[in-house]
Amino acid sequence: MAGNKKKHYRIAWLPGDGIGKDVMEAARIVLDKVQLDAEYIPGDIGWEFWCKEGDPLPQRTIDLLNNVDAALFGAITSKPTKEAEEELIPELKGKGLIYRSPIVRMRQLFDLYICLRPCKAFVGNPLNYKNDIDLVVFRENTEDLYSGVEFYPVPQEIKFILQKLSKNFKSFENLEADEFAISCKINTKKGSERIIRAAFEFARQNGRRKVTIVHKANVVRATDGLFLETAKAVAKEYPEIQFDEANVDAITMWLLKNPNNYDVLVAPNLYGDIVSDLCAQMVGGLGFGCSGNIGERLAVFEPTHGSAPKYAGLYKVNPIATILAAKMMLEWLGELEKAKLIENAVAEVIKEGKVRTYDMGGNNTTIEMAKAIAEKIN
Repeated sequence: MAGNKKKHYRIAWLPGDGIGKDVMEAARIVLDKVQLDAEYIPGDIGWEFWCKEGDPLPQRTIDLLNNVDAALFGAITSKPTKEAEEELIPELKGKGLIYRSPIVRMRQLFDLYICLRPCKAFVGNPLNYKNDIDLVVFRENTEDLYSGVEFYPVPQEIKFILQKLSKNFKSFENLEADEFAISCKINTKKGSERIIRAAFEFARQNGRRKVTIVHKANVVRATDGLFLETAKAVAKEYPEIQFDEANVDAITMWLLKNPNNYDVLVAPNLYGDIVSDLCAQMVGGLGFGCSGNIGERLAVFEPTHGSAPKYAGLYKVNPIATILAAKMMLEWLGELEKAKLIENAVAEVIKEGKVRTYDMGGNNTTIEMAKAIAEKIN
């Protein structure tokens, strides 16, 4: 899952909105301490550019991402369509512009089909559910209910097709176009196979004992059935790795009851989003949740938290999630020694317990936490 190590890197630097700027500043302190030979190129992304330009992911940022080795991303603000339209500058209102999450667009534009979310407990973290949790979630990142194929109001031709082809649509056929909405859950065999294979390859390369497939094939028979059957076929190629499966509702219960029974989890997009947030909470919550959006050529790394506008510029929030996202970026670039230095420094600061942000029960600032971690890097 790592890229090719080289001396100099071009990194797209995408702070985004709100606390994204605060935590990215903190991450830069740590990256500078490990002396990564990199050019950090700022990119425009987020709510500000939606309001001013009607596009939270401008073409110039897409062009930038086409010419870098990796990207580090802070956080963005997202709002429902009607509310988003209200915040456009006057000359853009009424033009039919629709807000769409820039991170979702990046995933699809650059085929960042792997969402990799490690959830590891650090000893001494007062927020740990248990101190020995070490889970990794592989979430399919481009398909499923996040594919963006949605209808509201529902076009007459879609309603006609459903009336003709689906017996289950009969109870909805008398509804008017604006009385119901449709979001399409689209899963392909290719998309399913490559995320499942990525999970098994990760398990093989990292000495992991088990891969669990998360699904709801007993109810969502077509799409989740395809995902599950594909998983069973791929699993046969990895006989040394234990294969397990669980319904998405059941896994949320079993993870809380017996988290050590699980190792690597792989799921379609929506289920992976939900399960990875649960796993992140068990190892400290939003301040510790890091993520990599990984494709064949490009990878974008980010904390999993939002932009928390009320804390913007206060330097109050925990930057560890973003610092760990930077660590993941280094691993993908092949800079394994530098990545390990960061992880060890984070672990040491947490274990000491002298520097803690508000979520951990302390009163240290975002920057104080970053500097404490940087000081542990030798």
